[in-house]
Amino acid sequence: MSGGGVTGDLARWIARADDPPTPCAKRAAAQAVLDWTGVTLAAGADPMIAILISDKDDAGPVPVVGTGARQTARAAARAMGAASHLLDFDDINKRMRGHPTVAILPALLASAEERSGAAVIDALVTGTEVACMLGEILGADHYERGFHTTATVGTVAAAAGVCRMLGADVEATSRALSLAATQASGLRAMFGTMAKPLHAGLAAERGVMAAHWAMAGMTAPMDGIEAAQGLGPVLSDGFAPRPIRPDPTARFGIEDNVFKRHAACYYTHSAIMAATELARDHAIPVDDVESVAVGLQASLLSVCDIVEPKTGLEAKFSVRHLVAMALLGRDTTDHRAFTDALAAGPEIGALRQRITAEPFRTDNRMLARLRITRASGPAVEIERDVSQPATDLDAQETALLAKFYRLATPALGAATPKIAQRLLACEAEPSIASLLDALTPEATCP
Repeated sequence: MSGGGVTGDLARWIARADDPPTPCAKRAAAQAVLDWTGVTLAAGADPMIAILISDKDDAGPVPVVGTGARQTARAAARAMGAASHLLDFDDINKRMRGHPTVAILPALLASAEERSGAAVIDALVTGTEVACMLGEILGADHYERGFHTTATVGTVAAAAGVCRMLGADVEATSRALSLAATQASGLRAMFGTMAKPLHAGLAAERGVMAAHWAMAGMTAPMDGIEAAQGLGPVLSDGFAPRPIRPDPTARFGIEDNVFKRHAACYYTHSAIMAATELARDHAIPVDDVESVAVGLQASLLSVCDIVEPKTGLEAKFSVRHLVAMALLGRDTTDHRAFTDALAAGPEIGALRQRITAEPFRTDNRMLARLRITRASGPAVEIERDVSQPATDLDAQETALLAKFYRLATPALGAATPKIAQRLLACEAEPSIASLLDALTPEATCP
């Protein structure tokens, strides 16, 4: 039987008959599905994804979104998870301290078979709630010591979502969470390379494996998260257990997802906004900029301050490079801009040399301060924080549709608007398999 600690508490909630998702939570989940699909389709032709789907031993029945491949459930989850995180354009959740949908949704889609869209939406809400709770109880120490939360917490959250969707009982769910916990890994040292998006793929794959193995009878401890040598105490000195959703009237964690506007590390987004606004509102010519000081919480300087990026992927983790792009009016919302040539561009490089990143004392890790010292005028300074979840879901949906059309149209062509509406209404899909089939390149060929 499941225990009385964190693992058992989570398992009982995952297998619950009460506390269903609210309409707002389900709408937020559908918007997450839309956004995930767009960023995944846009990355489908990337060489990294070709590497992941090249193994003939992985051939199976599950379509890999954005490619023409069909693979086993675990291989499809791995490829789709990696693709959806590849552009660094996917949603984030401040409570989780990571990217929830790229770890959870690929695991669900790969395991769904003929299950309904409603079952997938319900499971996505469930997995995201588990991700938020685990992110909070592991605390800042887990991330700051070098673990990538999308990979670690994401593995357990993916298993939670699959268990919910497949109807695992409490005992099997407890074992699945422990099996996921023992596979959870991922290092921040990988940022700026293909290994970072691989983290999301491995989290999705291992979540699938943990759930399927547990339901087949594989044994594991019932306290794999909170045990003295379990995931929590081993991976974080700040591990602080608490119950999941003690207040059933509280909003669901998926409602706190925030969707990216820029195709780069989210910890740079507040600085990008600050630079854009200062350049626009003060009409500062680039040759009038003597220096720029970007203030970020000290712990973030090891995440997104690659001083001299050499590749397009590294540029996504260089706040100096991204601020230079914003001041020069370059489009940071276009994922296609982040090439190796961009990283080596002389104009951006020259301005980047005048930009420094420095520790900024703040409890809000998403807050950025920007100060521009000018040659011919007074210095200007602002602070910005772009991490607040949307309160107007209609406005958010409009913005997400525009992003989706931009990302998905090259793959879907004239079918893009129709598929966008199906994704937003995916809860009504009688079988998620037919929607997946519509997202393969061969399904949209004339």
